[in-house]
Amino acid sequence: MITDTHTHLYSSQFDEDQEAMIQRAKDAGVLRFFIPAIDSTYTDRMMELEQNFPKDVFLMMGLHPTSVKENYKEELAHVKTWIDQRDFYAIGEIGIDLYWDKTFLKQQQEAFRTQIQWAKEKKLPIVIHCRDAFDEIFEVLETEKDDDLFGIFHCFTGTKVQAEQAISYNMKLGIGGVATFKNGKIDQFLNEIDIKHIVLETDAPYLAPTPFRGKRNESAYITNVVDKLVDIYGLSFEEIAKITTQNSKDVFNV
Repeated sequence: MITDTHTHLYSSQFDEDQEAMIQRAKDAGVLRFFIPAIDSTYTDRMMELEQNFPKDVFLMMGLHPTSVKENYKEELAHVKTWIDQRDFYAIGEIGIDLYWDKTFLKQQQEAFRTQIQWAKEKKLPIVIHCRDAFDEIFEVLETEKDDDLFGIFHCFTGTKVQAEQAISYNMKLGIGGVATFKNGKIDQFLNEIDIKHIVLETDAPYLAPTPFRGKRNESAYITNVVDKLVDIYGLSFEEIAKITTQNSKDVFNV
């Protein structure tokens, strides 16, 4: 069994073939799909996905940093309302993104910290989105670190030093298509990171692995990521699948 710890199966890019796409993933051995939130405009689609695939998908709730705008307090209130009225498997994806826009950095920091604190209150993992913001992310994590802080550093693309720092905050590293890119760089040191710290993800429909780079990603393509980790760690496909799925169970407690 393979676990995709981060896939946007509710994306409109899957509107025409969602069921077939999920079946392709199942046929490839992907039996667990963890679904990150973005903002309130996607909540209905997430709930519909869960209703249609109740045994396969596991929902998170959170406010994505690129959705932190002028109305971020309303969006945070939406998150709080949902996590208080039903169970989720993580708070995510949350974090800081300075690639597109730095205008709302302070608001992103506040939203990130607030949602971390909610996760700790609920004894839930966090799933971190970080783009061009490692220093800013680590600054918040440093002030929030304790036994209740844990989760996944989604789509990890940093250096070995940054990987070790992320792990020091009880984070697993989410490894996906970037590991297969020629210029992805993380494949150059990943073998020095114990596989107990690794979980698999696709971030579908984004970041498709080689040989699908540039095309729509889907959860079935996670097998290409497993193949890459077979090369990196010198373990069998089955061992990679088993270990990383167990790692995901340790995080999500399911």
